[in-house]
Amino acid sequence: MSLSEATCEACQAGAPQVSDQELAGLMKQIPDWTPISVGTVMQLQREYKFKNFKLALAFTNKLGALAEAEFHHPGILTEWGKVTVTWWTHAIGGLHRNDFIMAAKTDELLN
Repeated sequence: MSLSEATCEACQAGAPQVSDQELAGLMKQIPDWTPISVGTVMQLQREYKFKNFKLALAFTNKLGALAEAEFHHPGILTEWGKVTVTWWTHAIGGLHRNDFIMAAKTDELLN
C-alpha cells in the first residue's frame, strides 16, 4: 500500500519517532520533501509553486480540509505563488509515520 492510501493512526506522547533506517526508506516514497531540523525537532518540508495567490490559497484550503479529516495538522505558510508545508508530530516532538502519510496525501492534492 502506498503512503497516500494509508490512514494515520492515533499518536500520543511517548509514541516512537521514526528511526534513521525508517527515515531513509520513507523518504524514497516522498522524494520532493526535505527532512529539516528546527532546533531538535525533525520535520518534513516542501514548497509548492503556483501561478498566483488565488491558486496558492485554493491549495491551502484543500490542505486544511485534508488536515481536519485526518486530524493531523501541518505548519502552512501561504504566500503569493507558493505554499510551504511542514509536517511533524507535536505530541512526540519529531517525525512519526503519520507525517510521511500526510506528506504523500498533500502531494496527491495537486492531482
